[in-house]
Amino acid sequence: MLDIKFIRENPKVIKKDLEKRHEKEKLKWVDDLLKKDVEYRKLLQDNQKLRQRRNEITDEINKLKKQGEDIKEKIKEAKELPDTIKQSTEKVEELRNKIQYYLMRLPNILHESVPIGKDENDNVVVKKWGTKPKFDFELKPHGELLEKLGLANFDKAAEVSGHGFYYLLGDIAKLELALIHFAVDFLTKENYVLVEPPLMLRRKPYEGVTDLKDFETMMYKVQDEDLLLIATSEHPIAAMLMNGIYDEKQLPLKFVGYSPCFRKELGSHSIDTRGIFRVHHFNKIEQFVFCKPEDSWKFHEELLKNAETLFQKLKIHYRVVNVCTGDIGTVAAKKYDIEAWSPRENLYREVVSCSNCTSYQATRLNIKYRKGKEKEFAHTLNSTAIATSRALRAIIENYQQKDGSIKVPTVLQKYMGKKVIAKR
Repeated sequence: MLDIKFIRENPKVIKKDLEKRHEKEKLKWVDDLLKKDVEYRKLLQDNQKLRQRRNEITDEINKLKKQGEDIKEKIKEAKELPDTIKQSTEKVEELRNKIQYYLMRLPNILHESVPIGKDENDNVVVKKWGTKPKFDFELKPHGELLEKLGLANFDKAAEVSGHGFYYLLGDIAKLELALIHFAVDFLTKENYVLVEPPLMLRRKPYEGVTDLKDFETMMYKVQDEDLLLIATSEHPIAAMLMNGIYDEKQLPLKFVGYSPCFRKELGSHSIDTRGIFRVHHFNKIEQFVFCKPEDSWKFHEELLKNAETLFQKLKIHYRVVNVCTGDIGTVAAKKYDIEAWSPRENLYREVVSCSNCTSYQATRLNIKYRKGKEKEFAHTLNSTAIATSRALRAIIENYQQKDGSIKVPTVLQKYMGKKVIAKR
């Protein structure tokens, strides 16, 4: 969320940013927000004066009684004040709610290096690593290969849970655990503190983390409970510091979160019915940083470097894209995606999202740090380290062998205790 003080002082900056994001319908929000903000502050002062007057009038009536003066007008005013205060309070609350509605939906201010564009086709490739593998045989879809090897069961998962779910069996399940241990081991050595967060959040902290308009349609809600299943561990980790005030010396706070993630996704066409790339449930290792504003761009590059290092160690060819203004979403000021090479499809698929959210989440969650005598909002950053289902697909497709087996990446062999995954 943008600080209202910043909006008051920089309305042109907000409008220019909205134009970059192709959200011109929100331009009128800025003027209406500022108009309501002026009206709200005036009404709030008037409301406070009315409440003060309610306290004063009792003393005035008592004094007039002692002096034998007429108190009829004062009594009349005293009787009218509660209703006047009630009407004033309702108007103040109405304006506050409208202002909050705007504040919760205006997007973050983009960094100047974010490319202008309408959709993912306008994202800019900033680097590539590795080379595309060559095969002298026809590659099988990853889901089909897993079934052939007896390592997955999609039909039974669809029967008991629905499409978008899966059973992983034997060595492919072990390979997923190997990926988790591999990522956690690497990041904890880099001084990231391991967090296993709650898998459900109440609505209030969730609204502090993200624009639920972006996420709610893909989230699972617990019936008759104020609880949402988490879509990523980024969200409960951010909420972990809600309403906190930290000493400057405590920053940065660096975390690596492990959790299952739950997402409805949109439309059956986007769900893998016989695969594990886009599914309703997956496991993910997430990086998260709370830091001072002047350090956040340095940490944005650090998070990206960490994620790149993991895929370099896995020897998966990838590219990094700078996500454009029309594809970036509400919360991030800048976002990189890492896209792994899919040799069977001959295209790149997203496996990592790395965002600097600047003070946007911290403002919503009221996370501050002490800077001398002042208190300022911290900056928050997040990045995928390993989303296991997507990394598994990349490994299966890039390490597929002619005999139908799957070679285990060298860096994971110590966790697996073997070099090749064959038929179960």
